Amino acid sequence: MMARGSAAFALRGVAATLAIFSLGFVGAFRGARTLAHARASGLPSAGARTAAVSVAVSASAGNARAQSAAGQPTQKQIALAALGKRAFFDPNLSEPPGLSCAGCHDPKSGFAGENGSENGLARGSRAAHFARRNTPSVLYLKYVRPFHFHWEEDAPLPDAAGGFFWDGRSDSITELVVQPLTNPDEMGNRDADQVADKMRASDYAAELATLLDVKFDRTKVALDSLGRAIEAFLLSDEMTPFTSKYDDFVRGKVELTAEEQRGLALFKDPAKGNCASCHKLNDKIPQPARSLFTDYGYEVVAVPRNRRLERSQSGAEKPRDLGLCERRDPAQLHDETRFCGAFRTPSLRNVALRSSYMHNGAFTSLREVVEFYATRGTDPKRWYPSGERYDDLPKPYRANVNSRRPPYDRGEHEAARLTPEEIQSIVAFLEILTDERMPGSPTLH
Repeated sequence: MMARGSAAFALRGVAATLAIFSLGFVGAFRGARTLAHARASGLPSAGARTAAVSVAVSASAGNARAQSAAGQPTQKQIALAALGKRAFFDPNLSEPPGLSCAGCHDPKSGFAGENGSENGLARGSRAAHFARRNTPSVLYLKYVRPFHFHWEEDAPLPDAAGGFFWDGRSDSITELVVQPLTNPDEMGNRDADQVADKMRASDYAAELATLLDVKFDRTKVALDSLGRAIEAFLLSDEMTPFTSKYDDFVRGKVELTAEEQRGLALFKDPAKGNCASCHKLNDKIPQPARSLFTDYGYEVVAVPRNRRLERSQSGAEKPRDLGLCERRDPAQLHDETRFCGAFRTPSLRNVALRSSYMHNGAFTSLREVVEFYATRGTDPKRWYPSGERYDDLPKPYRANVNSRRPPYDRGEHEAARLTPEEIQSIVAFLEILTDERMPGSPTLH
């Protein structure tokens, strides 16, 4: 995130704002970027730019999931979520059969996991096949906003936020579902037709067809129905438990230990951990939903290469993962190389349940992650043993790495912003973000 400030809303800015708004979302973004390059010419102020992009984004990417969560679910929504849960835990949807969605999104790992893999990436339905990225948790998804750009006042350029996956490439769980099902390195189905056939043969297909009043005679209808059911489950109240010690703390029901309190203070301190600048929380009000521990934004933190991953069969290293700048859709400017290496900030809820961390599964413990943030700049040889800093990011994009804000801003041979004892206190705080009650497996007929 860029620095915040204030700016006058000039008359010229009002006119430009109206012009930009008329362009629609993508046009607004392109027009806004042009304005950024023209600031020296006296064109619209930062306040005008903020209003333009914020209005356009609000009009085109409102948080429908949060709005639908405001009321009580209908009986149909409850029934659809129950069928979606059965589909989520159905091991017959993979090829070969045996791997359900829950095989990689394991409740015991906070609905993340590796399906028995030891290299940090989830093992697929077939031997020697692994997902490209570390499995993200699917808890609390109903709070994820659609992918959008937003422009903070006085920031030189807009930032990206929201969307599902590490690169935010999907806004719809209904449409997203087919991707892992037909990925040869994940659930391994040949194509959408094969998935539809498996769904038609399931013991919940008839109930789902009746509930949605559809026939599964066409593949598109069958997959859309499957996606709608799984989406209903993932966006249900069951998948937003808010049962951690931290949640009881903000509700005023429990007290934190002295170390947990220290960890919370260090987590928020902008001169120490500074974690809360991206992993947003509000511990001053008794509403756990105000502490999702993410801003859903994108950061380039230069995670080192995952040394556990084997080289490809050709002996060459696997292609570097460029994250956000790999998106290819109308809302993304393809020449925005400043997004290369950026990945979406995950929620830290249930983070202590994981066995691998970061988008590439490079780290194996929560303490290791905090140590990386604290000492990436002060002890680079530990993280990049070859001597090449930021070794998992191609050289043209290494200028994108966040090295200005604490705790990244300390250089080699300088003291890190966090001591080993302070790192342990932050870990202790992160451990209280674990939900005590986790949605479990349904009874499969």
